[in-house]
Amino acid sequence: MAVLLVAELNGSSLATDLTAKTICAARQLGSVTALCASEGCEEAAEEAGRLDGVDKVLVASDGRYGHQLAEPTAELIVALSSEFEHIVGPASTSAQNILPRVAALLDVMMISDITAVIDDNTFERPIYAGNAIQTVQSIDHHKVITVRTASYDAVGEGTPAPVVAIEPVADPGSSSWVEDRVAASDRPELTSARAVVSGGRGVGSHDDFELIEKLADKLGAAVGASRAAVDSGFAPNDWQVGQTGKVVAPDLYVAIGISGAIQHLAGMKDSKIIVAINKDGEAPIFQVADYGLVADLFTAVPELIDKLD
Repeated sequence: MAVLLVAELNGSSLATDLTAKTICAARQLGSVTALCASEGCEEAAEEAGRLDGVDKVLVASDGRYGHQLAEPTAELIVALSSEFEHIVGPASTSAQNILPRVAALLDVMMISDITAVIDDNTFERPIYAGNAIQTVQSIDHHKVITVRTASYDAVGEGTPAPVVAIEPVADPGSSSWVEDRVAASDRPELTSARAVVSGGRGVGSHDDFELIEKLADKLGAAVGASRAAVDSGFAPNDWQVGQTGKVVAPDLYVAIGISGAIQHLAGMKDSKIIVAINKDGEAPIFQVADYGLVADLFTAVPELIDKLD
């Protein structure tokens, strides 16, 4: 079976970790052709071609794809779709914007957030905040799929694959880029970080959330937050971890002042090591934590920061 993998790009750069984890799932379905679509993405295409499991790379280097607008990118994928049975991307903000449009244009079902490939037509995906696993089977002529990358390991490098330039297709003109407003940060990206420090409602305020950030910086970690913290204005929306936020599976997840509501656990319970700090010894977070500290975070976290110094 032929698989078209939509490589995750940040501008003209390859999001290597997300793409490499998606390849791990995609290569179970057949021969993988990666698509890099953005302005000036030739280097990203070369990098994608070096990932193990990629047999070929298509590169559409054009301004109309430069800001990952969903409509023109979806049209390009549909134009290429006749050669592929599976169209796969990571369950990222960008791919989850593009691929449902591809499914609609192809008049097929959207298979989202898979965690396992059973066979060419059958997949597993979590439902009910991860408390049940749904088996999905499709007999559509195309399977359009997003992959929960937290469930897969990144592939390494292999033999470089050939890179082929392709022509852009007509832009439907239904959207246009105005500007990007991106917060600059030296911290790792949340979904690909090896360590994450998250704060919850227990942190108490936006100013006190600086304590979470200080600990994260000491550990070289990304900063996360529970939905309660985000809704309370303590942290920005793009830090949210959980069912309605980002799904992460780092080597280390530190949950501070987070009670452990089921919606939050759905976004981080696959982390390798979970550390919880909460003054409520009955908090549900301790049921999934590998290490738990029942303590006031305003005492424990500064002490931990001092010891890391």
